[in-house]
Amino acid sequence: MTRSSLPLPRGGTGRPKRPGAERGVGGRARNPWHIPFKRGGPRVGGGVLALSAVPVALITVITLAATFAPMAVHLSPLLVAAPTSTAAFASSRFTAGTALAASAAVFVIDRHDGLLHSPVLPIHIAALLVVSVFVVTARTLHDRDLRELTQVRAVAEVAQRVVLRPLPRRLGPLRVACTYRAAAAHALVGGDLYAAARTEHATRFLIGDVRGKGLPAVEDASALLGAFREAAHQHDALPELAAALESSVRRHLAQLTDSDPERSERFITALLVEIPDEAALVQVISCGHPSPLRGRRGVVAALPIPRPAPPLGLAGISPDTYHVDTFAFGPADTLLLYTDGVVEARNTTGGFYPILERAPSWPWDCPHRLLRRVNDDVDIHAAGHLEDDLALVAIQRTPAPGGGPGPRPSRPLPTEVDP
Repeated sequence: MTRSSLPLPRGGTGRPKRPGAERGVGGRARNPWHIPFKRGGPRVGGGVLALSAVPVALITVITLAATFAPMAVHLSPLLVAAPTSTAAFASSRFTAGTALAASAAVFVIDRHDGLLHSPVLPIHIAALLVVSVFVVTARTLHDRDLRELTQVRAVAEVAQRVVLRPLPRRLGPLRVACTYRAAAAHALVGGDLYAAARTEHATRFLIGDVRGKGLPAVEDASALLGAFREAAHQHDALPELAAALESSVRRHLAQLTDSDPERSERFITALLVEIPDEAALVQVISCGHPSPLRGRRGVVAALPIPRPAPPLGLAGISPDTYHVDTFAFGPADTLLLYTDGVVEARNTTGGFYPILERAPSWPWDCPHRLLRRVNDDVDIHAAGHLEDDLALVAIQRTPAPGGGPGPRPSRPLPTEVDP
């Protein structure tokens, strides 16, 4: 769909509108003629009157013109334009009704022209009805395909939402916002992913980017998301969780058929984040993923991660492979997790999006406003065209109840480096 907790920005290639948005339960339209309107056109209500005026106007204009034209000029054959033009936007039922109205107008015009008892009258009506039958048949087949497409899209949307679930707005002491934009048309999920899990005393986040595109990328993302949702509650330490995810990704890749020529080249960059409830810090493990940004006391900078592990699928299965970097994360601090679809968005001259230059101007006081601004800014930079999926997660620690100072670090932060 995108599955996003935010309204999609203008000009993006994210979640498409539901194809059945103007249709009722079971795929039925809400007007008596079951007119399916094209996306972006008039809506139900005023749209019915506006579009139905097209064939009515054609029939009326041709009939009036025939009334004032010389009797030797027969304009009734022009009425075939009414049902044929109606089929371009209306259902088969409405098109059939237009054909009957046009046939009545043929009778009126030919009677005015003195053809009531002439063999020309039945020929005119028969020709119009034959053309109308072909048009209505084509429209009926189109309506059937449209209903099937609507059902397939509805099923696909549900399936994609199961794979990539929206994150809650509140997770313990944290405010959370997320957004996802798939580069592929009509897709809600691609190769980017994110997830969150509440443990007994902390919240864990995962954001990642699968190498490749299309269904194989969705398959890899689904495998990692399922593994994280289970393993996040089974391992106390973040390195153990990372090692468990590596093992799951390896098992998934090993189960791929030998016919996949890129099986050995598939991997997933990932970032694991753990934020304790009672300690004003954040712990991060990077598996080849872009470093998160932190907005803290008016200063915005990328968190330095000097020892990232290789991407999942290429890393080690021992917890010792993964180094935990710890940073201060107090009340009102905000963390922005993102995939490389942001930094690799190109403008018309081929320049990448300068995230570190733009970040200080963003509203870091509200996660939802922050993501809206990032989306809008990326759209402006890339002129609304994304070549890669884009995922964003903003996390803010809320102040302690009563306006107190909130949680304090329970131990020194030896790896904290203030940029």
